[in-house]
Amino acid sequence: MIGEANNGVTTLEEVEKKKPDVLFTDIRMPGLNGIELLEEIKKKKLDTKVVLISGYAEFEYAQKALQLKAYDYLLKPIEQEQLNKVLERIKKDFMTDENLEGEIRESVSKEEVSPTIIHQIVGEIQDKYTENITLTDLAEKYGISISHLSSLIKNELKLPFSEYITARRMQKAKELLKDESLSIAQVAEQTGYNDYFYFTRVFKKSTGISPSKYRKGK
Repeated sequence: MIGEANNGVTTLEEVEKKKPDVLFTDIRMPGLNGIELLEEIKKKKLDTKVVLISGYAEFEYAQKALQLKAYDYLLKPIEQEQLNKVLERIKKDFMTDENLEGEIRESVSKEEVSPTIIHQIVGEIQDKYTENITLTDLAEKYGISISHLSSLIKNELKLPFSEYITARRMQKAKELLKDESLSIAQVAEQTGYNDYFYFTRVFKKSTGISPSKYRKGK
């Protein structure tokens, strides 16, 4: 932890000065509230992931947080398991960013990969798209560089790895949402998302509407 503040104004000053990777901030505080602070961070194009915290389970807060692309939205009292999941996802995102930077720097690989191996990899992706499957893990498992594997997968599936995973998950989510015996949280979990708000954000970005509205429309 590189800093803390007790109101929205000084928090913004600290973020501008110290440029933290992640900010955990309350919704209700003096100076600027959490939503206003998030708006300022977006306006100033500061590269900080913002996790909003609130003791008020009011939909308008969550809705506004999603519109402003908050990284997550947590309700008090925060359970340790819930916090751990958010921190683990943040960690994975940073690792993904580092891998992408590595791909840009890496020279184009000339390694040969047999069609059989490629089909095996694609089959594994198609079977396990709702699981915690990553490009890094596949590259290590099959002994292929990340950049080369990324190109092979895009060539076979006609989409980049992450986009394909998201597309398959969203298609499954749409099918599951037809079953009204399932809660949206259960739909999220069955499509590979342990975090309800993150699932909602991805679904809305993909379809233009929230899961609940999609369900009502069906």
